[in-house]
Amino acid sequence: MIYLDNGATTFPKPKGMIEAMERCMSEYCGNPGRSGHDLSRKTGEEVYRARNTLARFFKIERPDRIVFTSSTTEALNLAIKGVLGAGDHVVTTAMEHNSVLRPVRALADKGVEYTIVPCRGDGSLDIALVEEAIRENTRLVICTQASNVTGTILPIEALSRLCRQRGILFLVDGAQGAGHLPMEASGMDLLAVPGHKGLMGPLGTGFLYVRDGVDIKHVMEGGTGTASREILQPKELPEGYEVGTLNAPGIIGLGYSAAFVEKIGVREIRRHQQQLTGILDSGLRDMKNVTVYGPSDCRKKVGIVAFNIKGYNCEEVASLLNDEFGIAVRSGYHCAGLAHKTIGTWDTGAVRMSMGIYNNVRHMKTAVDAVYRIAQRAR
Repeated sequence: MIYLDNGATTFPKPKGMIEAMERCMSEYCGNPGRSGHDLSRKTGEEVYRARNTLARFFKIERPDRIVFTSSTTEALNLAIKGVLGAGDHVVTTAMEHNSVLRPVRALADKGVEYTIVPCRGDGSLDIALVEEAIRENTRLVICTQASNVTGTILPIEALSRLCRQRGILFLVDGAQGAGHLPMEASGMDLLAVPGHKGLMGPLGTGFLYVRDGVDIKHVMEGGTGTASREILQPKELPEGYEVGTLNAPGIIGLGYSAAFVEKIGVREIRRHQQQLTGILDSGLRDMKNVTVYGPSDCRKKVGIVAFNIKGYNCEEVASLLNDEFGIAVRSGYHCAGLAHKTIGTWDTGAVRMSMGIYNNVRHMKTAVDAVYRIAQRAR
């Protein structure tokens, strides 16, 4: 199987990550922060080590500003619902994942106003439109670092400067950028990151970074292992927001994987993905009956290529690639309906191929050949 669905989750995972998780579950794995015995302390130490590794990776000065979550979706919900209230206005873009758009829309029923800024047909963003959308009551701007549909890289550095100038909080969805693109948290007020994508960690892991000085409301209350005699939820980070028992084996695995990616180097990963994306993107664009979406310049996107074949719906193409050629891809709307409206695939969806560090040139050439064979049969 040639795995080209790394935009959903990276595969395979580093062997050392699996071993680190197995060691945790078989040798110690007490409940961190809940007991004073050796197993609990050991687990807590390893979770602390993972938190420090992630802080170093993202240039975060205070590791305690990292709140572990079960996913980017949870992190985004915590950030969005934690800072917005009735009377606030939020600005976001048409290329966002539903993990941004749905929480924003849900808050509209509670008095939060929102503006969704349109993007160009290739998924790129004109920052001037964001500036025009800002109002006196704008509290938050949300933007993905890279589209999960087209891979288009959005201008988060410029948006960060704009938000700082205007005194507005800035939240970045790092789902498709973390581990694929250089990323420093210093320019962000809030950053949501998955553990299982570019960081190569296990599913069910992620975190929210909250800049020092930014206050967020709780969206969940419960046990934290601290201030247990108090009925009010603690406000201290990270414990006050990491409610319930942490996924310690997953977090420990994530710490290992982040160190693994750091050792390879994000810039080297970026170079590798650009090479592969260039082969795949240019190969598909040259074909009759094939339409490729997003930027043709691979410097302007991460390792994602979205396309359709005339005469086939996207689900058929994905099935053919899997069944006849042993290539795993994703088809449909990728939980980002407005992004598909932006690129012109609202009625059709698209096939998405997404590269990871274990893919190579041979995989790209095989994928190009497979699409060519299907396109030759186009009805």
